[in-house]
Amino acid sequence: MGNTSSIKAFRLTAEQVRDTISQSGVVAILRGNYDGWFVRIAETLADAGIKAVEVTMNSPKAGEGIRLVRETLGNKILMGAGTVLDVQSAQTVLEAGAQFVVAPNTNPELVRFAVDNGICVVPGAYTATEILVAVELGATLVKIFPADLTYFKAIRGPLNKIPFVPTGGVELTNAADFIRAGAVAVGMGSALIGEYVKKEGGLDVMHQRASDLLKSIKAAKGNS
Repeated sequence: MGNTSSIKAFRLTAEQVRDTISQSGVVAILRGNYDGWFVRIAETLADAGIKAVEVTMNSPKAGEGIRLVRETLGNKILMGAGTVLDVQSAQTVLEAGAQFVVAPNTNPELVRFAVDNGICVVPGAYTATEILVAVELGATLVKIFPADLTYFKAIRGPLNKIPFVPTGGVELTNAADFIRAGAVAVGMGSALIGEYVKKEGGLDVMHQRASDLLKSIKAAKGNS
């Protein structure tokens, strides 16, 4: 592979990306300086069974990292961009090969752009009003941010048909609780991926964390 045309050849529909994330139950989030580590981290996560990785755009060389992983791994693992705040940023990450875009907020212009172009978009929302605005705009999934388990259970009560991805506050110890409470997936960053991965044996530790996380989520989804 190794070029833009090969990246575009692996472009998936919003529905395909949504289904992959929902079936897996996890979006692994890379936030920080992982220059030189993107491919190794993605390969390790994929080997553990993780199906989707989000690289936040406030991470150094985020776009380059997305491109490198897409060129190297193709659709072995989905690559998305997080902290995408506007249409211009979305265009940039999509050109790099991102297969889904995530935001901490609901920007109507950004969501409409993604929907019009068949891109999986996961805007952030918290209140019932924000959540319903995101849904009405056509959000593929809705990121509950920040995530609090008690609040999530309460807000999902009247909004139980919405595909939620709680993020921020999700830990290895409570991820399955969010799934049991009705989340289709969870977003997990520092609890799964941190500076420790750069140390000797760090990738092995991450592999084990990812594997254990997926086992707990599988059990919570009733698939064990």
